[in-house]
Amino acid sequence: MSKRISLNAFDMTTPTHQSPGLWRHPDNRADTYNTLGYWTGLASTLERGTFDALFLADVLGVYDVYKNSSAPALLDADQVPLNDPFMQISAMAAVTTRLGFAVTSALTYEQPYALARKFSTLDHLTDGRIGWNVVTSYLESAARNLGLERQLDHDARYDLADEFMDVVYKLWEGSWEEGAVVKDRNRGIYTDPAKVHPINHEGEYFRVPGIHLAEPSPQRTPAIFQAGASARGRRFGAEHAEGIFLNSIRPDLTRKTTDATRDAFEAAGRPRGAAKIYALVTAVVADSDAAAEKLHREYLSYSSREGAMTFYGGWSGLDLSRYASDEELKYLDTNAARSALSIFTTADPKRSWTPNAVADYLGIGGIGPVLVGSPETVADEVERWVDEAGLDGINLAYAVTPGSFEQFVDLVVPELRKRGRVWEDYDGGTLREYISGPGENRVADTHPAARYRGAYAGLPSAADARATRTPEAVLGSTS
Repeated sequence: MSKRISLNAFDMTTPTHQSPGLWRHPDNRADTYNTLGYWTGLASTLERGTFDALFLADVLGVYDVYKNSSAPALLDADQVPLNDPFMQISAMAAVTTRLGFAVTSALTYEQPYALARKFSTLDHLTDGRIGWNVVTSYLESAARNLGLERQLDHDARYDLADEFMDVVYKLWEGSWEEGAVVKDRNRGIYTDPAKVHPINHEGEYFRVPGIHLAEPSPQRTPAIFQAGASARGRRFGAEHAEGIFLNSIRPDLTRKTTDATRDAFEAAGRPRGAAKIYALVTAVVADSDAAAEKLHREYLSYSSREGAMTFYGGWSGLDLSRYASDEELKYLDTNAARSALSIFTTADPKRSWTPNAVADYLGIGGIGPVLVGSPETVADEVERWVDEAGLDGINLAYAVTPGSFEQFVDLVVPELRKRGRVWEDYDGGTLREYISGPGENRVADTHPAARYRGAYAGLPSAADARATRTPEAVLGSTS
């Protein structure tokens, strides 16, 4: 029997996520992104389609590389205005029981002590259905507005990320022992302080001496997702990720990436299947191929070339307004998201990429294939991409919302169910179970977070006057 295809939906708290200009389409309700009704309705639709999770993207700046201005992004609503992606999760969790939620947070501009509490809170409120897409940010505008003259160099951001993860793992997995929460009403003891430990972290970037503020949540550590495709990003993902998202333009090229990613898992001491790998996909579906192709042409008529170039400038750090529209682009090493540049200029060596070609490709769905056709045709293409590229599933973006998601749930999911490729019903209840299998609520023993499981037991606790020892003497340094 063929393996299950994992389905995630890809959205963002903004009028325009991956399809510039399509906010103007009369069927698009993306401009209601700032209402709870939009998000609760979408969550209910996705759970009906047995999607593993709704994946919420985020950035902490504006796309101002193109024409050296934020005006094009503002005119086209290209990921601005943009709300905080954490805020709607509790409302969506209240109208669902199984759908997972993977939220993006840029650790470069967070503090691990505070962010750890936020994720523990959401893990409690969702009954273990929360995941974290770990990013280091790629926009210079974010760095400027958050107190830096410029963002950290690309690889330095991942050095900081390694230590950040070490801190949150100590908080989530080690600070509170199993059984620390007693809830003994007769004795008046909620928590046994002897089983709660300060982590006493002293590092290059962070100093966190205290205990985790939140009691252990269903997963303790949220399911960890990652999308970095540079060499340094892949190394980070190989060590930490339980789910990896890829941008792809051809299945055969993507297969090279998925194979290399699984090789990297093994090099990091983890199994080849340590994480599920998903590719970005957009689908335009109708009752027949002809009707879907007509709908696709209609969508393209709303696409914004300026918006596509605005997106590309933010993703790559390259201002396409500086080049002739038919000038061939060459790979340049930038300090932004290297994968967004290399995927066009080096990933497909047989194709010449010009600003016009890039803008046309990005018109709908971003850096990923657009599958157009009947339910049978789209299901064929989803299977082909997953099987030929060595993927575990897809991250489904939209052309119009919620219409694109409804088309997929109502038309394609039943076809994939007939083929035995997606769930009839959920198997498991936490997001980690959807990734790792029923009963697997906690990080695997080979995951770096697991080294702190019980690591503080026997060390000074919150009951001690001075609790200054750390588990490093027992475990060895993490650096």
